[in-house]
Amino acid sequence: MNKTGTYQFCIIIPVYNEEGNITRLENELKKFQHISPLKTCILFVNDSSIDKSLALIKAVCAVNEGFFYLSFKQNRGLSAAIKAGIDYAESKFIGYMDADLQTTPEDFNLLFPYLNDYEMVMGIRTGRKDSFIKNLSSRVANGFRRMMTGDGIKDTGCPLKIIHSDCAKRIPLFNGMHRFLPALVQLQNGKVMQIPVRHFERTAGQSKYHLSNRLVGPFKDCFAFRWMKHRYINYTIDSSNVDLLNE
Repeated sequence: MNKTGTYQFCIIIPVYNEEGNITRLENELKKFQHISPLKTCILFVNDSSIDKSLALIKAVCAVNEGFFYLSFKQNRGLSAAIKAGIDYAESKFIGYMDADLQTTPEDFNLLFPYLNDYEMVMGIRTGRKDSFIKNLSSRVANGFRRMMTGDGIKDTGCPLKIIHSDCAKRIPLFNGMHRFLPALVQLQNGKVMQIPVRHFERTAGQSKYHLSNRLVGPFKDCFAFRWMKHRYINYTIDSSNVDLLNE
């Protein structure tokens, strides 16, 4: 067990070239630690940033209790960063939010009340502060993905999510995985709850998404998901004597 195992809730934050947001993240996350009903730690996953993000993250982690980081040797993308965070987090619950602070960690408190009944609780962004093109492409991609997966999720792109750790660790890794987290939880017969959360303008850094990787990539990934959905192995153990030696 690593240091995150002494916490009940671990927030994974993938970071790629977000030097302008690290100080704000530190402040917002420290405030949230004081109002969270669960003992909370932070796990930054630096996706081989080429700006000062890693240096700032190291400085933040050096002076704040419950702040940890991983750093990739090479840039591997958002899905890999999320999966690495899930693999390393040892808390009972795993949260996820983006480093751009277009959602606030404070709104995790809106999701907590549903964790006893759902394997994943996630946000739906209200009053979105994105551009017309970004909102339009998001709606188109969400509609196509929802039709292809049948997951019923209104806003899979909302980064504010909490997943039971045991469920999260069974999620398979593939490029584009982050777009299908609710559907992948449902493949395990898990239940997903959606709760409205706030959305804010990006005040620093630049979005990593554009029209092609918001539409073309997700469309291709939907077909890959459909292929996997019909071949996904899911089982439940009825009985076993594996653990009898520990009794």
